[in-house]
Amino acid sequence: MRFIFHYPETAGYDGDLLDAGPLPELAAAAERHGFDGFSLSEHPAPGARWLGAGGHQTLDPFVALAFAAAATERLRLITHLTVAPYRNPMLLAKSAATLDKLSGGRMILGLGAGYQKSEFHALGVDFDERNALVDEALAVLPLHWSGEPFSYTGRHFSARDVVARPRPVQRPIPIWVGGNSRLSRRRVTEHAQGWIPMTGGAELSATARTPELGTVAELARKITEIRAGAAAAGREGHIDLVYSYNPPGITAPAVDAERHRAALAELAQAGVDWIVVSGRTGDRRATLDFLAAFGETYLERSPR
Repeated sequence: MRFIFHYPETAGYDGDLLDAGPLPELAAAAERHGFDGFSLSEHPAPGARWLGAGGHQTLDPFVALAFAAAATERLRLITHLTVAPYRNPMLLAKSAATLDKLSGGRMILGLGAGYQKSEFHALGVDFDERNALVDEALAVLPLHWSGEPFSYTGRHFSARDVVARPRPVQRPIPIWVGGNSRLSRRRVTEHAQGWIPMTGGAELSATARTPELGTVAELARKITEIRAGAAAAGREGHIDLVYSYNPPGITAPAVDAERHRAALAELAQAGVDWIVVSGRTGDRRATLDFLAAFGETYLERSPR
């Protein structure tokens, strides 16, 4: 099992988006303490009502991950998640390919359909088209990354005999699809290299317009079905399962360590490959302390 540190997000209206600490410093610390990935979310125009109810601001994930890339050597750079309908798929593919090229092949593109109507309106994107736009992006991304001439007619564009470079280092860049719905799981089976189900209970699921994930046993059944469906379709390669683990008390990793180890072992048995954790703090020193404590407690490569 591998671990991802999700850069702490700034809740509400106040605070600076770097309150948790300088991003390159934290990325380097995450790598030093044994984490395998570093992720950021995306909300380019979050609604005031959502922010007032506990929503969060974000940095631009592609720009921020480029900073993280320059400060690290092996850390995987992950969008968790970028909202595919917000961008023309050519621009999405270009940003991902550029980051992959500059980082030496460390990009992972986590993407989803999005759920905030007000943000769709602010960006001039039809909320009701979001699923069609995700499927369009999944079709265009590998064509763009091939570096070969291609044509594609989308809902709002027509690309005729275009050639896009640079080719990414990875062939292809891994795509992790987020969401708990049957449609999201179908997208993973047919197109992706990983699945990011949403954890967090009924309230969060309702806000994010996705079904509840269910028990760990149900999670295991779903990833087994996804992997079996991909194999039956002739797809090769392992499909990763990515799980967010942020129970109460995780900001003090050494507390209840055996309970956390048991929970993580259960998730590994269910088929989870990657665990996402976050310090949930707005203080640089506290974030660095969290990375050190979590690494020492759970990650074998953390310096002693």
